[in-house]
Amino acid sequence: MANSIVKSQTQQVERFLMETVENLNTFLNNTTVPTLLKETEASQPYVELLLANMRRLAVFCDEGHQACRVIIKENPFRKAAAEKILYSIYHQCIEEFFSPKNDAWYEDSRAAYTGKNAIKFHEAPPESIQTLVQTLESGFQAIREELEYYETDYRTKMIQSQ
Repeated sequence: MANSIVKSQTQQVERFLMETVENLNTFLNNTTVPTLLKETEASQPYVELLLANMRRLAVFCDEGHQACRVIIKENPFRKAAAEKILYSIYHQCIEEFFSPKNDAWYEDSRAAYTGKNAIKFHEAPPESIQTLVQTLESGFQAIREELEYYETDYRTKMIQSQ
């Protein structure tokens, strides 16, 4: 039974990541720094930082998507491997979205109480980037809630095995 739950979660995450990669790649393939600068008063270095974050997020999500596809196709399904992949997706994709490495934006933790978008930018972002982030945010939030279990469970298993 537990295998079917983990497999179902892995399939859900795989679909989410596939859609996310498609959205990010469509945006990135049709966007340039000069077009983004026309949409905002933000500085060029900040706009470049935002684009770098989008590229990084696209790569992490694509890697996670591919890992999910591989583990789903394996027969028999390997629960432990799937849990490890879901744990790494939580850290590489979900955490990167809400708290990017280069701090181009941040999560307002009070947003959950206000019903507003949680992602806040340090400068006024280009409209297209703000729209993309808002479009992606609810999916990332849902998957984060789904995978938070692996954050604590996997870490506990690793500590106990040492």
